[in-house]
Amino acid sequence: MTTDETSQPIKIKQPPILFDQTQALIARISAELGGPLIAYWNNPIGSVCHNDVIALYQLLEKLGNVETIYLFIKSDGGNGQASLRLVNLLRRYCRRLVALVPLECASAATMIALGANEILMGPMAYLSPVDTSLTHSLSPLDRDNDRVSVSLDELTRVIRLWQKQESAQKQNPYPTLFQYVHPLVIGAVDRAESLSIMICRELLMFHITDEQAAERIANILNSKYPSHSYPILMEEARCIGLNANPMPATVNTLLLELNELYSEMGQRATTDFDTTRSHSNEILNIWETEGIQVYYKHDKDWFYRLEERHWITLNNNSAWHRLERVDDQTVESILHIA
Repeated sequence: MTTDETSQPIKIKQPPILFDQTQALIARISAELGGPLIAYWNNPIGSVCHNDVIALYQLLEKLGNVETIYLFIKSDGGNGQASLRLVNLLRRYCRRLVALVPLECASAATMIALGANEILMGPMAYLSPVDTSLTHSLSPLDRDNDRVSVSLDELTRVIRLWQKQESAQKQNPYPTLFQYVHPLVIGAVDRAESLSIMICRELLMFHITDEQAAERIANILNSKYPSHSYPILMEEARCIGLNANPMPATVNTLLLELNELYSEMGQRATTDFDTTRSHSNEILNIWETEGIQVYYKHDKDWFYRLEERHWITLNNNSAWHRLERVDDQTVESILHIA
């Protein structure tokens, strides 16, 4: 190998953009449903966030007011307050909202589904509980020196187990617990539970007039289940009181094809320079309807600080990108969101 060959710069990997293929599928699904489809997809490290609201607004302004919007959701969750904003925005552009769930629709994504008049679920679909957990600036650190999420249910169970032990009957568990979890974190998680119930109730009230029924469903989703990742299948969703029904097989098949294309777009595109330096280009969130696609892409260098056992980012060019069909041409631009 010559010196020139070894000195050549490493080519940065890029994820594929499959706009033409996804647009063709969305047109087919919309025709099958008899109404416009909006697709919302997160990759495993993407999440429901407040910037999604601005991305969705781009689609809705292009779509305009319609009778029914069909919303395809594939997400592991994220920010519950962002879910409330997303549903509120969707409701301003349609009279009826139908959630399409072929795969996972968990946590904050379940909250989005709560705001729909009807939830159509495929054979592999599931919702999840929305019990409260959060990552606080004072949360405990994991082995990689990152802040971990703290769940109110976990804290409650630790205290309950402590109180069941005979030797601890006369002892206060909190001084010991405070050695591992900061008191302000416990207070923040407790406050967040009340917020979570309130958000669920508000979302359900978009289409349920019975306040007691909405309150009951909200409390079940926040406190009934012992695991945050427990899969709530269609029959159980019905038992809870949600309007969940089977998705037509043809629609489910087409949505799985769309998910496959999004999964290809969202694949890891990491370029390793050496053991401590790398570059990532990874699409995390995708919003799309006929004529427009908006997606968020990580585009940054990573450097591993050995002394801190922690990755830091450099040259961060991450941004929201917008693809539009204009006069049979695809126009790409950066969507600037502060």
